[in-house]
Amino acid sequence: MIQPYSRLLLIVYITLSIFHSLRAQVPKAPARHEGDGPFGKLIIRGVTLVNSTGAPPVGPMDIVVEKNRIVQIQSVGHPGVPIEERRRPKAAPGDKELNCEGMYLMPGFVDMHGHIGGQAQGANAEYVFKLWLAHGITTIRDPSCGNGLDWVLEHRAKSERNEITAPRIKAYTVFGQGAKEAISTPEQARAWVQLNAKRGADGIKFFGAEPAIFRAALEENKKLGLRSACHHAQLEVARMNALATAKAGLTSLEHWYGLPEALFEDKTIQNYPATYNYGNEQNRFEEAGNLWQQAAKPGTERWNKVMDELIALDFTLDPTFNIYEANRELMLARRAEWHDDYTMPSLWRFYGPSRISHGSYWHNWGTEQEVAWKKNYQLWMQFINEYKNRGGRVTAGSDSGFIYQLYGFAYIRELELLREAGFHPLEVIRAATLKGAEALGMTDQIGSVEVGKLADFVIVDQNPLANLKVLYGTGAIHLNEKNEVERVGGVTYTVKDGVVYDAKKLLADVRQMVADAKEKENFEITQPGVAPKPSKVSGGKN
Repeated sequence: MIQPYSRLLLIVYITLSIFHSLRAQVPKAPARHEGDGPFGKLIIRGVTLVNSTGAPPVGPMDIVVEKNRIVQIQSVGHPGVPIEERRRPKAAPGDKELNCEGMYLMPGFVDMHGHIGGQAQGANAEYVFKLWLAHGITTIRDPSCGNGLDWVLEHRAKSERNEITAPRIKAYTVFGQGAKEAISTPEQARAWVQLNAKRGADGIKFFGAEPAIFRAALEENKKLGLRSACHHAQLEVARMNALATAKAGLTSLEHWYGLPEALFEDKTIQNYPATYNYGNEQNRFEEAGNLWQQAAKPGTERWNKVMDELIALDFTLDPTFNIYEANRELMLARRAEWHDDYTMPSLWRFYGPSRISHGSYWHNWGTEQEVAWKKNYQLWMQFINEYKNRGGRVTAGSDSGFIYQLYGFAYIRELELLREAGFHPLEVIRAATLKGAEALGMTDQIGSVEVGKLADFVIVDQNPLANLKVLYGTGAIHLNEKNEVERVGGVTYTVKDGVVYDAKKLLADVRQMVADAKEKENFEITQPGVAPKPSKVSGGKN
């Protein structure tokens, strides 16, 4: 029997956990007007293939796609010499040929933590989908279904049929979403999980729950063959940390909450100051910055035990390094160059300091908080890199739309942060592709460029292994031989399910959306606490 306090806590947990759902649904994505294909036959010519199987780059290669499936991967010569035409797959009248000689081709990226916009942010589906596709993201996992499960399932189906310009979608419903009352018994938890599966969800996103309820839900979900994710919120993590939930059947951990708690040696509860209030997000995120330093140190018996057990359970870590980067360098995240052209005015306002908006906790954020978070990152990254080195699965997720992290751009930043953590560039690409496919149970369809798999590709005219920044929509700064500064890179083509998208055209569409919104509102980005410049149009009003 659940005690009254536990029931009250569960109600609080559900209220907090479904803050995404408290937003009204964002406008639905319009019918697709972008992209060409799929084609009866598509031949992509002359690429250097950066696959995710652990193989080094190889090229030049021709890749043949029929409709939406890869049917041939052909070496057509040797680097630095003319391509051997006799070895090339032949094109018949009506076939589509894409000349990509000198370009690099990777499997489509998988964003394991992709919220589809939000009304409070002013981020509608078209805006979000185009930013994702423009950065090579061809599959996303929506870990909350914040617009409602039915809304997400409708877009999932339309994306599968290529009726909208969007990545492939996997729907993970927040536990308890849509329930008529708070789930207070294991039986109610099992019934909700069964209904969630019946409705067509791909999995469940948890924030924590009373242990008996949590275990019942995980057990039932696993029995039904579905996967699960969890942000181990502080309201429940002391009762079930990452190791406890993994043993109970959880399949992936979001962010890192729950890991330090599993590594505690001299305590069982985070060292909260007496003035702490979870409802005050500055408290919540400031104290989270001290968590890893309270955990067992690298190489200790406890550190090794927790890591070995999680790996033995085939547990997935989806760190989302990028979403907390403002905590260690607020100015860096706030002034990222893409905000000027690609961040909606309403999204910019949502990011700013607020006691109400989630993730806008800059009440008094300074050097001390940033230094603590930098130390947090050092230990967090060490655990993630070692986990990968020992055979554990690490994926790439963004959690964009909060804390100054913008859809698409933040995902590329996540790849850079995996590199900072110690991943070789090829391991970064594998985390972004094959490991995501493994975590979703989709390795027979996506994650690598192999015959029989879906035609999901990222094609860029620069070498991403030498500089991951070339994957940003804004490209990378380069000084050419004429001593001229230029921009290079940016994804050239994103191919999703055999449909070829001009990534730069998608970005141009987004720039226009943002420009139109700014003109309508007479808006320009300013720094918090700094008055906007007088407008020539409005005579100084804003």
